[in-house]
Amino acid sequence: MKGQLTEIPILETGNFLLRAIAERDAEDLFYFLSQRKTMQYITPHPVESQNDVLDEILQSMERFVQQTEIPWVIVDKRTGVVIGKFSFHKLSMWHKKAEMAAVISQEYQNSGVMTEVLETVLDYGFDTLELNRIAGDIFAANDASRKLLQNYGFREEGTMRQTDFDGEKFQDTIVFSQLKPEYDARKRNRKHG
Repeated sequence: MKGQLTEIPILETGNFLLRAIAERDAEDLFYFLSQRKTMQYITPHPVESQNDVLDEILQSMERFVQQTEIPWVIVDKRTGVVIGKFSFHKLSMWHKKAEMAAVISQEYQNSGVMTEVLETVLDYGFDTLELNRIAGDIFAANDASRKLLQNYGFREEGTMRQTDFDGEKFQDTIVFSQLKPEYDARKRNRKHG
């Protein structure tokens, strides 16, 4: 992929659609971004109003214009309901790298949403955007995300100690990454496996 991204592409899996985040998504996103349990591994301070979500959406859209983020919502194709959001953020086309961020509604957690979505976004990131590195940072206690990243060939780079305060204690953050050659090798193994 060469040049500037002019629009956020639609990505599709068997059960889910990733489409550009939009102002109209504020109400649906507020439903789960305001839930402390849903946000437990992301922030101790969930959003408090739909206007907070709208501000976040507008900031994400501005970062897309600046080419530093690609923000999607995840839609359940059967119901049309927004059940999550995903983004490549800290995106640098010069350095060919991005970090991933995802939030899935509590009702859909541990049901295979990210297992299905991750393959598609990695294909887009490495093959279409031609990224060299995709990273994901998770709280050390987030066992489900750790297993998911490991299953998709991400390597643990290290632990950043006590990076975030959750309101009760400090949380360590574990950094995972995958490089293009590692992705290519895994992709070859998928085809021949």
